[in-house]
Amino acid sequence: MASLPITIQIISLLGVALFMVMIFRLIAKGQLREEYSIIWILCTIILVVFSIWRKGLEQISLFLGVYYPPSLIFLAAIFAIIVFLVHLSVVNSRLQNQIKVLTQEMAYMRKEMDQLRSEMHAPDAQQPVIAGTNP
Repeated sequence: MASLPITIQIISLLGVALFMVMIFRLIAKGQLREEYSIIWILCTIILVVFSIWRKGLEQISLFLGVYYPPSLIFLAAIFAIIVFLVHLSVVNSRLQNQIKVLTQEMAYMRKEMDQLRSEMHAPDAQQPVIAGTNP
């Protein structure tokens, strides 16, 4: 039973390594932007630190006055999720504004194109009709 913590430590390090490989593959494929990958890499580094430093969570929770150390993980995760959601909301709002502006510009350009087409196909009243020619 003494090998159980070592087994859990090895499993957690393997899981973190697989997660890091997945993040790097998503970056290489262009499916994850670099600015978001930094967040995930930092989370992975924190997981590596706590996987290696087993008493770290207990010492940090004692320092912060948290009675149950695993609850500190949930508190940090909830805080990180809220910050990330606010960031995504800001990005989403910015993108919606850009889409609105692009849509308005596209409608204006379409209107100008329609006007130019109608001017090109409209019969010219200023050209004189020469006798004996068909218009």
